Amino acid sequence: MKILKDILYKVSIESVKGSTAVEVNTIQFDSRKVSNKDVFVAINGVVADGHLYIETAIQNGAKVVVCENLPDNIASEVTYVQTKDSREALAFMASNYYENPSSNLKLIGITGTNGKTTVSSLLYQLFKTLGYKVGLISTVVIKIDDKEFSTRLTTPDSITINAYLKQMNQAGIEYCFMEVSSHGIAQHRTLGLDFDGGVFTNLTQDHLDYHASFAEYRDVKKRFFDQLPAGAFALTNLDDKNGNYMLQNTKARSYGYALKSLTDYKVKILEKSFSGLMLNINGHEVWSRFIGDFNAYNLLAVYATADVLGVEQLENLQVLSRLKPVDGRYQHHVSETGIHVIVDYAHTPDALKNVLQTTNEIRTRNEQLISVVGCGGDRDKSKRPLMGQIAANLSTQVIFTSDNPRTENPDEIIKAIEKGVEPQDIAKTLSISSRKDAIKTACKLVKSGDIIVIAGKGHETYQEVNGVRTDFDDLKIVKGFLAQLNK
Repeated sequence: MKILKDILYKVSIESVKGSTAVEVNTIQFDSRKVSNKDVFVAINGVVADGHLYIETAIQNGAKVVVCENLPDNIASEVTYVQTKDSREALAFMASNYYENPSSNLKLIGITGTNGKTTVSSLLYQLFKTLGYKVGLISTVVIKIDDKEFSTRLTTPDSITINAYLKQMNQAGIEYCFMEVSSHGIAQHRTLGLDFDGGVFTNLTQDHLDYHASFAEYRDVKKRFFDQLPAGAFALTNLDDKNGNYMLQNTKARSYGYALKSLTDYKVKILEKSFSGLMLNINGHEVWSRFIGDFNAYNLLAVYATADVLGVEQLENLQVLSRLKPVDGRYQHHVSETGIHVIVDYAHTPDALKNVLQTTNEIRTRNEQLISVVGCGGDRDKSKRPLMGQIAANLSTQVIFTSDNPRTENPDEIIKAIEKGVEPQDIAKTLSISSRKDAIKTACKLVKSGDIIVIAGKGHETYQEVNGVRTDFDDLKIVKGFLAQLNK
């Protein structure tokens, strides 16, 4: 049990009805999960307004209600705390409830459009290899040292984040690397956390279904760096046109990394192939198993972060050369007959362009590059024609298909993708609604030496249609079809 007044520290309170000296059990923002003596935080969400469920929460046993608008009917046995922003209140309360666990470890946030999962996961790998006890909060998985927990959100809600950080404290975790999404920043999920550093990867079009404009999306990302304390560091990609912008108001120590600009951390690509990259990082050569210019940026961000955190240079480079690629991020497979397969999470125009350009730079042009591309339903619709244009322009042949249609008609999503195809590229395109059939068709079109790029789902092992998730793993499916063709 906790005393209410102790978990209200830093919360902007407008009024209180009842006592703040009451004992409370847990904090909830879903009325269905409320039980006896819980605090219910009424949030005006994207789908529903929590204020409509205050009565339900009280019936389920809520002892305290935190809300922006007081209800008409005030229950005498309940304490009501009115605040300007319930999400902000939830973040501070969650941190207080779990005894500010982020202050007991070094928490590094990684934000940007692309590269967050790779950079955070590789930092976890690197520090784990160096013998530290490490935590990870990412799109793919949450890790507490060797223990793994599944996750659905890039940046979980404030209660979940702090609950995991508390477990990390109990496990003796020294470093935690965390993906920070624009949704997470906008909805104050990371507020109240004590970050020791922030890393900016890049910024390209995404999430314009949620943010009103690209400028708003950019400024939300910038807010993360604005909120870093003076004792933290801010590391930014200076080759990105928004790199310097992220640092304009930060109080943190600032560092830059780049492939093309002169700055603190510099990388030069010496060789590139499907086997990996030979890089020169700040004058030192290092071989990596990773493929593509975008991964040169990711690796440099990892090296620079580790360096800022005090890892010795030689150790840093040695471990960097041993890091393994992240599942679903330019994941490379070669079949028995010599067909190359690339599975990648690319679901933005820039990410798709990077994957296809990288593949074209490596191939000899004597082989085909057949891509399988879809777009998710209920997400930014403006990027669909852009992805269609890029896929058709940079592939020998492209098959448009479904990704996670969610509640949308997959055929309508495909039509939106097709609108971006330029006239000279129309003959290169096929449209097959079933993702499985699309992958099967790609396998039938290739011969030894050819390349199949399957974009959009990457590490995901499911497909979501009308709220139902069924098993679907791009890599397993393509391996199965290629094996059948070998027989």
